[in-house]
Amino acid sequence: MFNYLRKRFASHVTERSRRKARLVSKDGRCNIEFGNVEQSRFVFLIDIWTTILDLRWRYKMTIFISAFLGSWFLFGLLWYVVAYIHKDLPEFNPSINHTPCVENINGLTSAFLFSLETQVTIGYGFRCVTEQCVTAIFLLIFQSILGVIINSFMCGAILAKISRSKNRAKTITFSRNAVISKRGGKLCLLIRVANLRKSLLIGSHIYGKLLKTTITPEGETIILDQVNIEFIVDAGNENLFFISPLTIYHIIDKNSPFFHMAAETILQQDFELVVFLDGTVEATSATCQVRTSYIPEEVLWGYRFAPIVSKTKEGKYRVDFQNFSKTVAVEMPHCAFCLYNEKEAKAKEKKGFDNPGFVLAEASEASDTKM
Repeated sequence: MFNYLRKRFASHVTERSRRKARLVSKDGRCNIEFGNVEQSRFVFLIDIWTTILDLRWRYKMTIFISAFLGSWFLFGLLWYVVAYIHKDLPEFNPSINHTPCVENINGLTSAFLFSLETQVTIGYGFRCVTEQCVTAIFLLIFQSILGVIINSFMCGAILAKISRSKNRAKTITFSRNAVISKRGGKLCLLIRVANLRKSLLIGSHIYGKLLKTTITPEGETIILDQVNIEFIVDAGNENLFFISPLTIYHIIDKNSPFFHMAAETILQQDFELVVFLDGTVEATSATCQVRTSYIPEEVLWGYRFAPIVSKTKEGKYRVDFQNFSKTVAVEMPHCAFCLYNEKEAKAKEKKGFDNPGFVLAEASEASDTKM
């Protein structure tokens, strides 16, 4: 009993670790880490726009708040220094005829409030710059220009983050599993993909990459070797009319890397099938890419997808997403080689064979039969 539980636990841990060891997750994120990068982190600051856009929301909002609060506080200190140098503060006991650089700055708090009012152009009218000192005028101009730059950059980054096409990709979904079954008399690997929005993706293109570890004839081991997988639909793999869920398929012929796999051995294979869908968002004309992956445990041999499109009494077409990833078992040969051998055998049976040793003999008249 103990040995049985230990084997079950070991197999469970092995299967779980294998499921985690994938380059692309189901939602399209890449599981890759860069180490020992020789270039400095400074190169990411050169392309600060892309760096800001790639940050997660919590880091982006932290930078957004820090940029405004930091600039307000920094210029508040500068306004306080100007008032201190010009002796406008109450501790200097200015005379009645004294004209300050900035009206009603009595300390660091009021200097911070004036900096805030200046940069966001609130203008309450209680505090204002006078013509008494040129330093305050230049500081006002500099803060106004820098405030516009900060406001344009940070608000533009927030807007660009919200409108990125990768968010549109989240409304494109793939089936949880891929299936292998016959389609049009051929053995095919099928995947279902759906557009959850009514707006189309223009110029859509579907393709795949099979990632596996290969050993070259020279003995070199290539990890994540990429093999092109061509996916098609009945109308081709480009410029899809992507208004309803589509079933894309890859024909498993002698040129396919799946040709030598069988129902009994596919789970023993070590590969990852990454599927890509490229298209242009109709609303924004921005290009987007959707991707997902399938490991051997997620490829079902001898299954097909359940139908999900039906027509209502009102004449509308209804898509039932409850059956989107549902599969149905079908009779299938256990390997592609068997299917094509069976088809060749049937073709030979219909064609027939010539027997060169066969001689047609004429029958003579029947003689009387003795009783």
